[in-house]
Amino acid sequence: MIEDNVTFYKVSYVVQGGNHPGAIMNVDERPQAGDEVTFDGHVFEIIEVMQLMPPIGEMGFLHATCRYVRDL
Repeated sequence: MIEDNVTFYKVSYVVQGGNHPGAIMNVDERPQAGDEVTFDGHVFEIIEVMQLMPPIGEMGFLHATCRYVRDL
């Protein structure tokens, strides 16, 4: 996986359990397992990150599985 030229990522966040629809967001840094992400007034912990397809230009495409942690 070569990502030397990636300056931002389009990340598909999927929440375990199906109780939340998840989100698709642009981020400046590659998310890592253990990171927390906030959307829709909730905090989620990232469990796993996978590359969906090779980067195109400066944009990388990732899938992140996460779990609900708490409300803001």
